[in-house]
Amino acid sequence: MNDTSDMNDTNVLRVEGLTKSYGAGGPVLRGLELTVPAGALAAVLGPSGCGKTTMLRVVAGFLRADAGTVRLGERVLSGPGVHLPPERRRIGIVPQEGALFPHLSVARNVAFGLTGVDRAERRHITGEMLELVGLAGYGDRMPHELSGGQQQRVALARALAPRPGLVLLDEPFNALDSALRAGVRADVRSALRATGATALLVTHDQQEALSTADLVAVVQDGRVAQCATPQDLYRHPADPWIACFVGDAVLLPATVEDDGTVRTALGSVPLAEPSGGLRTGTALLRPEQLRLTDADSEGTVRGTVTDVSYFGHDAMVTVAVEGHDTPVGIRVVGPLPLRPGEETGIRVEGGASLHP
Repeated sequence: MNDTSDMNDTNVLRVEGLTKSYGAGGPVLRGLELTVPAGALAAVLGPSGCGKTTMLRVVAGFLRADAGTVRLGERVLSGPGVHLPPERRRIGIVPQEGALFPHLSVARNVAFGLTGVDRAERRHITGEMLELVGLAGYGDRMPHELSGGQQQRVALARALAPRPGLVLLDEPFNALDSALRAGVRADVRSALRATGATALLVTHDQQEALSTADLVAVVQDGRVAQCATPQDLYRHPADPWIACFVGDAVLLPATVEDDGTVRTALGSVPLAEPSGGLRTGTALLRPEQLRLTDADSEGTVRGTVTDVSYFGHDAMVTVAVEGHDTPVGIRVVGPLPLRPGEETGIRVEGGASLHP
C-alpha cells in the first residue's frame, strides 16, 4: 500500500453545530458536535429517528445543513455559504447491501471512481484494492456471482480506490446473516486501517459498534450524548439511558452511606468512583457483576428466579429481589444452575456508578 504518513491531520473529521430540519417538523439534528481523529473508525450509534442517517447524508453532501460546519482537515465541506458537491469531498461511501453496478464486472465496479487515471494505473489500483479486501483474482466475476459478504468487500474496495480522506459506511452489514457479519466486519476494519482513511460507521447494532470501532458516538434526539472508546462508554456511561442503550444494565435506587458505599436492594455496594456530592440517585451495575450464590450464604441477598434466557455462550437469569420492583438480570457463563421458581443468593462484585 502507499505510505499514509502524509495524511496526518488532513483527514480529521470535525462536525460542529450541525442543525437540520425537514419541512415544518422540528429539527432532526440539534447542534450536533463530533470529532473523529485521522485514521480512526468511529461508529455512530443510536435508535431509529435519532438523526444518525441525516448526519451521514449531510457529511456526504447529499443534504444541505441548516446551520453548522463540516470540515475534513482544513477543508470546509459544508458551512455558511459553502456546500461542496459529493464528488468534490474526497469521501468514499459504502451503502447498505453494496449497491454494485450489476452490468459491470468486479474490476470495473472497483475502478468506477478512478477518473483521470490511465489504464495501467487503474488496473494496478484495482488489483491492489481487491487484494486488500481478500478478493484477489475475482476481477472478472460479475456481482451476481458473489456472496453477500463478497459484494460488501467489493463495495469497500470501490470506496477506497480513489484514496478518499473519509469513508462513510451506512449500516453496511444489515443484509448479512450473523455467521458472515463478524468476519466481514473484521475484514473491513483491517482494510480501513491499512489505507489510513478516517471512517464513520452508522449503525443501530450495539455489538457491532462496540466490537468494531475505535470510538463510539451515541446519538440521542439529534445530539451526540456521549462519544468515547468502546471500553469507556460501556464502563462509564454518562447517564442511565446510555447505559441501557449500549448494553444490559441493572439500575437500583441508591443512598450514599457515610463510608462511601451505596445502600441498594442488593445490599451495600462500593462506588467505583466518587459520588460527586450526590446523596441519593440511581446505582448502575452490569449483569456480569452479579453472582449467583447459595441462598443462605452470609453477605448475600435472597431472591427468586423468575426467568432464564439461554444464548449458548452465556445465559441471562432474571431474579426478583425483595424491595425492588423490577427483577434484576444476572449474566451466567457455564451450566445453568437454577430454574424459575428456585431461590438463590446474589452477591455483587466490583463497584457501582451513581447517577442523578
